[in-house]
Amino acid sequence: MTHNHPYHLVDQSPWPLTGAISALMMTSGLILWFHTNNNHLFLTGNLLLIVTISLWWRDVIRESTFQGAHTHPVETGLRYGMILFITSEVCFFFAFLSFLSQQISPYHSISSLLTPTGINTINPFLVPLLNTAVLLSSGVTVTWAHHSILSNNRNEAIQSLTLTVLLGLYFTALQAWEYFDSPFTIADSVYGSTFFVATGFHGLHVLIGTTFLLICLTRLTTFHFSNNHHFGFEAAAWYWHFVDVVWLFLYICIYWWGS
Repeated sequence: MTHNHPYHLVDQSPWPLTGAISALMMTSGLILWFHTNNNHLFLTGNLLLIVTISLWWRDVIRESTFQGAHTHPVETGLRYGMILFITSEVCFFFAFLSFLSQQISPYHSISSLLTPTGINTINPFLVPLLNTAVLLSSGVTVTWAHHSILSNNRNEAIQSLTLTVLLGLYFTALQAWEYFDSPFTIADSVYGSTFFVATGFHGLHVLIGTTFLLICLTRLTTFHFSNNHHFGFEAAAWYWHFVDVVWLFLYICIYWWGS
């Protein structure tokens, strides 16, 4: 069917429905897991979500790369959508400003300090500083990949994007080791809860961003991107830079100032 406009009218798709069902199964299953120690529904919801994401992403790649449905107006809309999504993620992390209010005006019923007596914090100049260097380096390599794509230098783009993915995995491995070796838990006052929730959500974003970049790397090796058609990669790079900036905020406020 031919349309006399440049906009993309999406075909009927089951993925919004299966995505909603999987979200319901995950949340219901999590509650069931808490109360009955039965995680079958939660794991099934996770599996359905992974299948939904994979097939939905496949369809979007087909629409943009093989069907030519992502025209300039459509791509402009996608850019605005990605900007709004990242803005909403920034607002999410602003919720952790409660940590700063406790630092500036601590509750004496808890302690006169943010970190109560008896909690040994993680040295900010050891693993956290290394993680900072790793994540900032990955920001450099993903920018290198972007410039390589713009210059039609495919080999350099593949090399730099591969290095970015490896740095993202290395960051995740270091954070997992840090959690395993942590001298406190999530139950240790406001510092413990804020530390694990804030850094844990950031770690989740790193995993999502690494997956995003890995898919872009796969598409790059199969000639899906050109110097004037690569918004999928640009969106991943924007998200990765957002992850970098959030980590700097967390490092300064939680690791350095909080210690």
